[in-house]
Amino acid sequence: MNIADNLNIVENKIQEALQKSGDPDRDVHIIAVTKTISTETIRCAMKSGLTNLGENKVQELVSKYEQIGSGPNWHMIGHLQRNKVKYIVDKVSLIHSMDSLSLAEEINKKAGKVKRDIDVLVQVNVSGEESKFGVDPESALDLIESMETMQWVRIKGLMTMAPFTANQQVTRDCFKRLFELREKIWSMNFNNAEMKYLSMGMSNDYQTAVEEGSNMVRIGSAIFGNRNYD
Repeated sequence: MNIADNLNIVENKIQEALQKSGDPDRDVHIIAVTKTISTETIRCAMKSGLTNLGENKVQELVSKYEQIGSGPNWHMIGHLQRNKVKYIVDKVSLIHSMDSLSLAEEINKKAGKVKRDIDVLVQVNVSGEESKFGVDPESALDLIESMETMQWVRIKGLMTMAPFTANQQVTRDCFKRLFELREKIWSMNFNNAEMKYLSMGMSNDYQTAVEEGSNMVRIGSAIFGNRNYD
């Protein structure tokens, strides 16, 4: 396993996708999905230039943070339960999986205790799959409006997961719908919704996601190999 070579391949494919998208100068952030990956391997990845690390589980994020520290940007990309917010509120750079008003209220409450602004993405279940977390697209606007006056939570964009399917058109349509939702929210000028990031695309579909406007991709197996199923 050569992380540097794998990362180079991913970066080249992102550049190809950007050319196809008609927006070649867009800055795409790679979030290295490090679930099941050892801290030793993560440090090697950081030497290859990775600065954004994504974890699915709070316990694993906290454990690795304690070993590696605050050098990289830590991203919470998995489902977040309200009773776990207190463990990461002083550690994460971005929470990708904000999917309810009750969770937003808890993040705001715990962030206030440590006097720290917390950046979040609203997770949208564009595909409508029951197995996936996230608000439905129609409810996203109401959720964002409900968060306008929160003091410590900053909405920075949207996140979604496309269906795991060989049908690329289904995947592409999912990403297109999130991009269109982002544009709609942007046009409404909410006080607390910057809409800076579109977090969509994983190892199996990140090129399609970038073609459709993603500027934040969550990549595990394409960087670390098949031990990491992202």
